[in-house]
Amino acid sequence: MSDMEIGTTRILLADDHEMMRAGLRSILEKESDIQVVGEADDGRDAVRLARELTPDIVLMDITMPNLNGIEATRQIGADGSSKVIALSIHFERAFVVEMLAAGVSGYLLKNSAGSELLMAIKAVRQGDVYLSPKIAGVVVGKTLRDRWETESHPFTQLTPREREVLQLLSEGKSNKEMASSLNIGLKTIETHRAQLMEKLGIYTVAELTKYAIREGLTSLDA
Repeated sequence: MSDMEIGTTRILLADDHEMMRAGLRSILEKESDIQVVGEADDGRDAVRLARELTPDIVLMDITMPNLNGIEATRQIGADGSSKVIALSIHFERAFVVEMLAAGVSGYLLKNSAGSELLMAIKAVRQGDVYLSPKIAGVVVGKTLRDRWETESHPFTQLTPREREVLQLLSEGKSNKEMASSLNIGLKTIETHRAQLMEKLGIYTVAELTKYAIREGLTSLDA
């Protein structure tokens, strides 16, 4: 597929740091065949804008408030209208494998050169998968299979809604705040909370927060 056949690539930026979004926009707007169509500062807003604007590619940070990039990627992927490139400071196995399992088409580190970002966008637009060299090294071997085909791993047993509740809980949200954010009833929140605790075998907010950080759902500076 040639560049002429591809046409203009429409990009949505999803990152909770305004300076990072401004830097990305500066790089991308220099390209005549790339258009930045919107910006989101948290994962839930990224999902909403992806559905409204149907960009070709979403550049997705991983650790964002309200809904992290992993869950946002799953939800955007379920719609099937946009591809996602992860752009993160994280190269640890948990983050990389979970983003790949969520359906990303590319994974770059934030310290990557602008030329590599453009290369990744072009590759993904053409239907390929692009991984930074350091990220590719992380997934060599049986990492993905070992992490996500092992049914005994507790995290894989959580439903998408339970993962959302886990993140919000780890960010200090009350049951009432979670119910409002997710547009569901208070009793439903209490049920999800009890079920995820039972599945994980963790019954305190402090330990759940540590677990959420390890699994890449949130971070200390989210």
